[in-house]
Amino acid sequence: MSSSQIKWNCSECDYAPSDRRKYCTECHSMLTWTCTGSSRSGLYTNYYRHRDNCSFCTPELEEEKQHEMEEKQQQLRALDDKQRPWSEWKRTNASCIQHTGYDVEQVQELYSMCEEPLINYCSHKNYRLTDSAATFYLSPMNMLVVTLWHLKHYHSERYIASELNVSQQAVNYLLSTVVDILHSCVYPELISIPANISSSRTPHGPQQYHKLIVDSTFIAIPEPYDSQLRKAYYHAKSSTNYALKVQIACDFHHRIVHVSECYRGSVHDITVLRESGLLEHVNDDVQIIGDKGYIGEEYVVTPRKKPRERELTDEAKDFNYDINSARAAIENINQRLKTYAILGGVYRGAIDDFHKAKKIVQVVCAL
Repeated sequence: MSSSQIKWNCSECDYAPSDRRKYCTECHSMLTWTCTGSSRSGLYTNYYRHRDNCSFCTPELEEEKQHEMEEKQQQLRALDDKQRPWSEWKRTNASCIQHTGYDVEQVQELYSMCEEPLINYCSHKNYRLTDSAATFYLSPMNMLVVTLWHLKHYHSERYIASELNVSQQAVNYLLSTVVDILHSCVYPELISIPANISSSRTPHGPQQYHKLIVDSTFIAIPEPYDSQLRKAYYHAKSSTNYALKVQIACDFHHRIVHVSECYRGSVHDITVLRESGLLEHVNDDVQIIGDKGYIGEEYVVTPRKKPRERELTDEAKDFNYDINSARAAIENINQRLKTYAILGGVYRGAIDDFHKAKKIVQVVCAL
């Protein structure tokens, strides 16, 4: 596609082609260009530098980029039905839910949120559009569904590579890239603390000033070899007794609004809360409900402890009942997160790569 602002001609034979090309078809000399808007001219090798900085050519450059993007989208969508997993799933809701946890419409909606970076990533690959039932590179949509499939069932990279007929290294790079794209496009769009949280409506009674509910969740890891690491990652509730820990915060509408950094399993819940930055959002009108692990922190409401050798009063029991009823929201969320095998099973990634583990948890929370 050529800009109407640019006129091409050959200085040797005066040939004037109608489209952009590097060499003259008549004498094979390098063509020159002239911008009718700015009256600038030069050889073909200087054209792109001019086009990127010329105010007259910029609008048509954007139109050209949009046209190229649409052509790529059409080409890449043509691959979906020919490639695994779509070729076997047949795009049915039942099959899609079984593999990814979402129906086709939800997957397409998720794809629309990160379509451009997925296509940009794929544009760096040398796609081979053939009539065969499978091609070496995955389309953007198939990259997304394979990543959702991986997060949901946590199949090994070797298994996924064998199913897709690609190398294990390619699968590793694909999954890391798509998780990064989901983290940059989907997570900030869906997970954030509301700006008007202090004026939001909450249940009446003892919960009227409680806007957030927090709890920590864990990801089981294999037993570390080093004794110091075993002590650092120890977590009694984990199936392996060792885990990574992340703090989740939600509101009374069961919406996740905050996900903390990743910590070693032995780190205390109240330490995670203090370092998460969540306390910056609390005051007399915005208070947090937590379990007994958060006792001692201002603006955090916790169940009342049973006095030594005495029973709780009826008032304290009613108070604990209300607090525990409210905490059911975050407990339900933690259970839903564990339906993703990458969080509910034993994590196989590097246990000291907290940044990658945090991204995975935050992406799953957004999903």
